[in-house]
Amino acid sequence: MRSSKTQFSLSLKLLLICLAFLFILFLVLRSSSQPSSHQIPPLFSSSSSSNSSDSDQTTCSQAPTCTKIPPSLAQAMVHYATSNITPQQTKKEISVSLRVLERKSPCNFLVFGLGHDSLMWTALNHGGRTVFLEEDKSWIDQISRQLPSLESYHVVYDTKVSDADQLMEIGTKEECKVVGDPRFSKCGLALKGLPNEVYDIEWDLIMVDAPTGYHDAAPGRMGAIYTAGLMARNREQGETDVFVHDVDRTVEDKFSKAFLCEGYLTEQEGRIRHFTVPSHRTVAGRPFCP
Repeated sequence: MRSSKTQFSLSLKLLLICLAFLFILFLVLRSSSQPSSHQIPPLFSSSSSSNSSDSDQTTCSQAPTCTKIPPSLAQAMVHYATSNITPQQTKKEISVSLRVLERKSPCNFLVFGLGHDSLMWTALNHGGRTVFLEEDKSWIDQISRQLPSLESYHVVYDTKVSDADQLMEIGTKEECKVVGDPRFSKCGLALKGLPNEVYDIEWDLIMVDAPTGYHDAAPGRMGAIYTAGLMARNREQGETDVFVHDVDRTVEDKFSKAFLCEGYLTEQEGRIRHFTVPSHRTVAGRPFCP
């Protein structure tokens, strides 16, 4: 999720500013369509004058709060407008997840990785819960000092990219096709050391953009991809949108196709793939991959 310090993308700034403008315009139009709190009450109102006064005071006191920019959006606008660091995903790649968030937010959004785009994801999911899982404890501390509103947890991975072929073979075993809570899975690919609440929540969106996977000694995303798919299949009903970034790399390419399934592939833009994985608990006998 971390990227080199280069010039911030103008197109991404424009995207965020446009979103903010549209949100403010929506609030203004909504507030203007509502009756004014200072209108004279109707002559034949059945309520007493004291009740009308109380109602007017309540409306007046609530109106300013309703028309404010959400704190998460305001913070994101300031952060990115004053930053010279570019998020790793391109505008087109971000737009893939944005389209789903526009439809589903506020929702539960789990992100493997904590980075310079984390505040953006939180702002785009305003009113929902966005949780970040990060392997680097010192990086969490650094980001938390800058952006204390983000909800992040430290995760320890016990795999390496060099183990990918062996883990792929493990993933073909029958125990890895069993749908259930990852904490109790017998599959060697399932991540069992995540915070308990991560397993207890049904995630509407899951973004796999970590852990580090660009060299052999790095943890790799084998377990994260498999576990994301298992969580999606194990939800009680509905479907989960799962995104995998860096699919131009071997691990992300092969593991996403194998465990999120090409049959569930909805879209690919650049280096990001979008899978829509349905619940397997609502249809008896549904195969692991369609």
